[in-house]
Amino acid sequence: MTPRSGRIGRLPFTQARFNPPTLSRRLTCGDRFLLPVEHPGPTLFRHLPRYGRLPTGFLAEHLPLTEYLTTRELAELLRIKERKVYDLAASGKIPCSRATGKLLFPRKGIDEWLARSESKPAVSAERPLVILGSHDPLLEWALRESRCGLASYFDSSLDGLTRFAGGAGIATGLHLYDAEADSWNHNAVESRFADSPVVLVEWVKRSRGIIVAPGAAASHAGLSDLPGKKVVPRQAEAGSQVLLEALLRNQAVDTAEIKWTRPARSEMDAVIEVAEGRAQATFGLATLAHQYRLDFVPIIDERYDILVDRKAWFEPTWQSLLQFCRSGEFRQHSKELSGYDTADQFRVHFNGCE
Repeated sequence: MTPRSGRIGRLPFTQARFNPPTLSRRLTCGDRFLLPVEHPGPTLFRHLPRYGRLPTGFLAEHLPLTEYLTTRELAELLRIKERKVYDLAASGKIPCSRATGKLLFPRKGIDEWLARSESKPAVSAERPLVILGSHDPLLEWALRESRCGLASYFDSSLDGLTRFAGGAGIATGLHLYDAEADSWNHNAVESRFADSPVVLVEWVKRSRGIIVAPGAAASHAGLSDLPGKKVVPRQAEAGSQVLLEALLRNQAVDTAEIKWTRPARSEMDAVIEVAEGRAQATFGLATLAHQYRLDFVPIIDERYDILVDRKAWFEPTWQSLLQFCRSGEFRQHSKELSGYDTADQFRVHFNGCE
């Protein structure tokens, strides 16, 4: 069969038939073409209709395996506009090279970037109106008194992060201490949500220490006095237990000498064990020690943050809570609680990418 000559748009018909690499480089989605269906050549052409438009994504599937991709080729691969590719490159979110004066993208680096993106937890578009994570007495009170419509499921800091990653709530509270970095919460959040639309804000700073029976503070000057005592721990996922174990290691305290009871699932449950005489001590909050009229030995000031889905931040329920936290009623109540500092409330400590 003798091919007809001529042009379809800017692409010569004979070039389209006999020069596949040129076709891959020059045709883009929407370019028109005309090829004989009888042509027995490469598979690339047998899948094209006799006359029409190049299917979306066709080039990405048939691009030659070159070491570098151009901006147009990467846009086709990701099915996004070229302008978005430039934005990603400018922000440093994707690997690129300007060594030749032209923006090029290493195929291997792009493959690795896509693999990292695919490993992120899949989250549904609509999150339930629930706050997860670690319990805080002031936060629980604010949710109730503000009547904002948010429910709560408080278990622990690590449990909250796992549930939040799975889309089980719009926010999660945490107070996770990183002993190596001597910091709170940032590394735990960044390692899992660096590429997610989230924001980490401060809720409060809280005083934490050893809670003992009335009159027993004199025999509990610090954590080194816990060996030989009956102590209530928290579950392993709790931020307070992560912190306690880090502090004990730092002070070389022999934890095998501590008489651990069954773990308590909440801060309040641990304090009640001490208040009712079933344990001698627990590592808890100053405000709960004061509430149950127990002695308190301060050890550390911790930072309790809230990780919030960025979209949910602007929803009426969350905005209602924020408005209540600016009220005189909230400020007065927070001052009445022992061991709370709200001076930096809602200060941003981490912002994820979109």
